[in-house]
Amino acid sequence: MRKFFIDTILTTIFIFAILWTLNGISQLNIFDALDPISQALEDTELTDYAFSSLRVEDPPIDTNIIIVNTGALSREMIGRQIEIMNSLEPKVIAVDIIFSCDGGLRDSVNCPQAYDTLGNRVLGDAVRNAKNIVMAHKLWQTRLIRETEDTDVYDSLEHTDEHLRINAYEGFVNLITGADHQEDLKICREFNPAKYVTGEKHYAFSVQTAMLYDSFTTQNFLDRENEIEIVNYRGNIVDWHGASTYAGRYIVLDWDQALDTSTFATGMIKDKIVLMGYLGDDLRDTSWDDKFFTPLNKKFGGRARPDMYGVVVHANIISMILNKDYVEQLADWQKYLFAVIICYFNVALFWLIFFRLPLLFDTLQISLQLMQLATFAVLIPYMFYWYQLKMDITIGLVALALAGPCFEIYITVIDFGVNYVRKKWLTKTENEVLTT
Repeated sequence: MRKFFIDTILTTIFIFAILWTLNGISQLNIFDALDPISQALEDTELTDYAFSSLRVEDPPIDTNIIIVNTGALSREMIGRQIEIMNSLEPKVIAVDIIFSCDGGLRDSVNCPQAYDTLGNRVLGDAVRNAKNIVMAHKLWQTRLIRETEDTDVYDSLEHTDEHLRINAYEGFVNLITGADHQEDLKICREFNPAKYVTGEKHYAFSVQTAMLYDSFTTQNFLDRENEIEIVNYRGNIVDWHGASTYAGRYIVLDWDQALDTSTFATGMIKDKIVLMGYLGDDLRDTSWDDKFFTPLNKKFGGRARPDMYGVVVHANIISMILNKDYVEQLADWQKYLFAVIICYFNVALFWLIFFRLPLLFDTLQISLQLMQLATFAVLIPYMFYWYQLKMDITIGLVALALAGPCFEIYITVIDFGVNYVRKKWLTKTENEVLTT
């Protein structure tokens, strides 16, 4: 029995050594030929099915948030929208637009809007007169940081021009997408509630907005102290093109409606959150600007088009915070503990089968692995759906997949080593026997 436990422990260590070695090799990018396959699959997670396929009932409409499309309006007309919304007494107005000059080029050719005196005055006055308004800013990295530091470290900010954000709060609009450039495929499942820039703490745009609406509930969310949170998506705005599941979960006003109070029930704005941002030139526009793939997308692998605008992603985050509908995650130590336990359990089974049913070893080994992998493939989305728990057990699943092949390698290596030592050092040669 003692030998059994020692062999099981040594085999488990051997498997994780192989796993660590393979991980190191993969960092060398020697498998570049497989990149097209990995890139086609990496935009899909099993938990995506929990959002789009497992929900029995449609999520309720969140009437606390009204989303306003700013379209392609000028600064003056966006200022008019803010004036009208503010007159209807919302509790918070949040504008998901950064009013600045790209690259800091403040000249009439590269940034003509900076010279629109009337438009800037109307927008600036509207922001200054709003009761609670959140303006967007963005976290950036200088070239030195990009080349020498962690990609998650930021050292600079892009603000709305100072005279256009007087009396306004600010929140960063960066979302975690895995994209290196704005034009790349952007998949949004997570966000940072807060980030430090040169020692100063900045809150996410959605978190700052929720804080102004309900500071107690939002502080409870921040007290979780998670560097990254998973977005528990509730739904989308009206979707004329059928790209998203659970469309119509947020009330939305197109740019022209927001400028004409006769086109909507004004009472629905009072004491609510008004989110303003780009939703296409109009609500039927198919623009991809500031648009993301989310788990609500109707297509998973090889997706055709993004399904949700950035301002709607922020609306989902705010809903999650205010409804205390968080997604829990496994801690790192829990992920590693699971990997060790599942690997050790399988190795123990393999040793039992190897000694007691050697003729059926290959068949039973492969069958056990396939059954477990299939079980976890079903369990992961259901755990997400039932308990709001994201089981990131990738390390454990990889260890499980490697357990069978590594077990056979271990047996071969050990058998060879033992036989070699026995033959080389523990067995007398023919001459030695005759001499004796």
